Amino acid sequence: MKDVIWLIRNTLRITFKNKKNILLYLCTPLIGIFISFLSYGGSGQTMLQVGIVNNDSSYITTDTIKFIEGLKNVKVDKISKSEIDEAITAGKLDCVITFDVGFSQSIQEGKPNHIEITAIKGAETTGFIKSYLYNYIDNLISISKITKGDKDAFDTMYTNYQQAHFQLSEAVLKDTSKNKGITYGTIGYLLMIMLLSAGNLSEIIIKEKERKTYFRLLSTPIDAKTYVLSNIIVNMIVMTSQIILTLILITQVFHINMYVSFWQMAAVLMIFALVAIGLSLMIVAFASSSSAAGAMQNLFVTPTCLLAGCFFPIGIMPKAVQRIADFLPQRWALDILTKLQEGKHVGSLYLNVIILFAFAIAFFLIAIYKFGRNNHTRDFV
Repeated sequence: MKDVIWLIRNTLRITFKNKKNILLYLCTPLIGIFISFLSYGGSGQTMLQVGIVNNDSSYITTDTIKFIEGLKNVKVDKISKSEIDEAITAGKLDCVITFDVGFSQSIQEGKPNHIEITAIKGAETTGFIKSYLYNYIDNLISISKITKGDKDAFDTMYTNYQQAHFQLSEAVLKDTSKNKGITYGTIGYLLMIMLLSAGNLSEIIIKEKERKTYFRLLSTPIDAKTYVLSNIIVNMIVMTSQIILTLILITQVFHINMYVSFWQMAAVLMIFALVAIGLSLMIVAFASSSSAAGAMQNLFVTPTCLLAGCFFPIGIMPKAVQRIADFLPQRWALDILTKLQEGKHVGSLYLNVIILFAFAIAFFLIAIYKFGRNNHTRDFV
């Protein structure tokens, strides 16, 4: 046990003697939080600036404009037709709705026309206003179809529709998507950082073999198992620090509600830490040099994190890519996070936990087997 403690202290001292490693291992998780803030932080409500050009002075057009003015998050400015281009290109208005002469008549005939929406920002701007406006016009068209061209009947039903004595109650639901999105993005980047950290720390083994330090240590009472065990513990110490630091920053500093228990999240990430260590040891076992280990690590970590949905939700990817992601440990860790945020009990996610442990065990067993077959000096001469 003394040998293990000595090796742990020595590895930590050598590693963090270089101040850059403190930034690399303990400050890098902050990058994930900032990137997530940039991705999801601006998703709040915005006011839609709508211009109205009214060239059809009729009661139907007037009431339609009043309907638009009554929409929440919509600010209406009445402008002339000559001002449309300047207002749109200068960014003063998001879109302009033009009611030309004949709009009211087309509504009464059941064939809506003489209305135009002008915008340069695309469907994301006009979609909101269209959904409400077209639904309102559809109701008027229904009246026109029922009255079959009878103007008096249309006016009567239209008046009753405008003066309908029904009440609409509304309730505001708390938007949880922003906090959940920031949490998902932060944890996704943290998984990648943990994989890279484990790779760098495990790479110490192969670097010490290249420097012959490893074999000098084995000439002492320290054996290979003790040395590798100490490296695993160092990995766990560093990644546990990353996990706790990241979760504290999310919950206590930035006050983001993860919608998952602090300790449940920490437990899931600790299991993934074992996966990361197992993978890093497997890479080291197969690598012939530290440069080869670094190349293999980069070849695996970034592409698999991309496919597993660490940078953006897996649901937006094609089905074929989602099937590939099922063979990646990051995917199952993020799936646990998503389901816990949906309110599922941690006990119902035992399959995900078992799969993560299976990944860790498989990687460790492959690493142990390979270490047992290439533990000689000539590979590093």
